[in-house]
Amino acid sequence: MTEASTVLDIRGISKVYGGRSGHRGVQALESIDLSIREGEFISFVGPSGCGKTTLLKILDGLLPASSGRILFDGRELVGVSREIAYVFQDINLLPWKSVVENVEIGLVGRGQAPVERRRRAMEVLELVGLHGVASHPPYTLSGGMQQRVGVARALAINPRVLLMDEPFGHLDNMTRETLQIEVSKIWHRMRMSVVFVTHDVDEAIFLSDRIAVFDLDPGRIVEVLDVNLPHPRWEIDVPAQPEAIRLRRAIIERLELRKRVLI
Repeated sequence: MTEASTVLDIRGISKVYGGRSGHRGVQALESIDLSIREGEFISFVGPSGCGKTTLLKILDGLLPASSGRILFDGRELVGVSREIAYVFQDINLLPWKSVVENVEIGLVGRGQAPVERRRRAMEVLELVGLHGVASHPPYTLSGGMQQRVGVARALAINPRVLLMDEPFGHLDNMTRETLQIEVSKIWHRMRMSVVFVTHDVDEAIFLSDRIAVFDLDPGRIVEVLDVNLPHPRWEIDVPAQPEAIRLRRAIIERLELRKRVLI
């Protein structure tokens, strides 16, 4: 079996906030090197303040790097790519628009005809199980359903790379586990590359092909771990698997989480 090709190549990315008028500034990221493979699911795990979200925003073009380069299919990525979509932790749906109109937002910016963008929006709403509430205002939906709308909005543009920034962090455990399974099923169906930020080690193990472990002061990748568990994960008891237990122990020990107070 041949290794998948690289879609995003992160080379020496550093980010410093501030630093003007003789001040050193805050080193959020230092010399990040990582290749994102075509069609893989990779998670970023680490303590608060280690730069996971900062790196995600740099990949999406929302923040400039202080140094380093990002290559997309071998070409330097500058600014926002039309082939990369972002799912935020705070969904920020527009309350005066219906669910389907919220999903169409990215398609409007791409100049799609109204009939075509409505067809595509309804297609992805069907994919996330929300076809029946397309005409509803988003504030009438539960938190989990609103997060599905956010996922549908990102999927509508048919991205090659989907960036997800702790999308389930505010949800209760049952809703969170349900959405983990749904996202895994969507990934299996669409096979885009997914870069997923989380504080939850078990969530990362359930979803991922690989896990990039971050540490802080400054933010850096200290290890990249392969998740050698079979797919589909929703058909097995992942936490009970010896490989999952081994990975969880390795990540906790690597980050000394039992000695650290996370905020």
